[in-house]
Amino acid sequence: MQLQTLDTFEHLSAEQFHRDYYLPGKPVIIKSIAKDWPAYQKWDWDFLKQVAGHHRVGIYNNIKSDAYTPINTADDYKTFGEYIDMISQGPAGWRIFLFNIFDHSPQLTRDFTWPEAYMKGFVKKYPMLFVGGATSITHLHFDIDLSHILHTQFVGRKRVLLFPYEEQYKLYRKPFEVLSLADFSHYHQQNGNPDYSRFPAIKKARGFEAVLEHGDTLFMPAGYWHHMEYIDSGFAMSLRAMQPGAFSKLKGAWNLFGMRTIDTVLKKTVPQWWYDFKKQKAFAAAQKELSS
Repeated sequence: MQLQTLDTFEHLSAEQFHRDYYLPGKPVIIKSIAKDWPAYQKWDWDFLKQVAGHHRVGIYNNIKSDAYTPINTADDYKTFGEYIDMISQGPAGWRIFLFNIFDHSPQLTRDFTWPEAYMKGFVKKYPMLFVGGATSITHLHFDIDLSHILHTQFVGRKRVLLFPYEEQYKLYRKPFEVLSLADFSHYHQQNGNPDYSRFPAIKKARGFEAVLEHGDTLFMPAGYWHHMEYIDSGFAMSLRAMQPGAFSKLKGAWNLFGMRTIDTVLKKTVPQWWYDFKKQKAFAAAQKELSS
């Protein structure tokens, strides 16, 4: 992999953000966006447990999906409070995916402001909380709806690996999915993944890496591949904004309702054949990148 350090600013004007990052579709970290929010000081484990600890949530382990893995199906269930207790006690490779805590506790939306000076089109019904124990992993993928993301880290640190959408074939994207066939777990360690002998095209992939800390807001342009590893137990909030063009919205809708439906049906009916077919296509596309 050919990785650069992600641009990071303490302060970045909306005008410079729009010119240098939003329009070119380039990720960036801005440290000041969340620092005036009440949530910056207020949101911690005790507070979240108090306001939403009794709600039952699905939790996910670190195992990558295979031919038989249903889409977005939890590996276990706990109350949010039980989950917080578990990950607060030490390393725990379990995370919560797309938890809309604001449905259960709408008063939390008063603890932050939508940064509309930076971009328009926020989907205000769906701010989302992402929570993980230390050592938990969000495997490499891109968001299916192709929205822009402002991802703000609150408690804990998180390592982030990013690639432009255009690098998809070097990353061995599985057709009809938003996931990579390769495992990038512990990519920064000497004995980590990916396995370059099996996935050689990844060596040519160009991307970025960074560590998010308390208060950091990461801008992820639409379609950006991201892999995240929790250094500490922590949580973050994502604010999603739709792209302005009609074509981009239609492409996101196709991914959600067309592509995903086809994949779900074939996973249920011919799982191994479908997995082998996608694997073959992913390797063929990667080989084409290697030969170019």
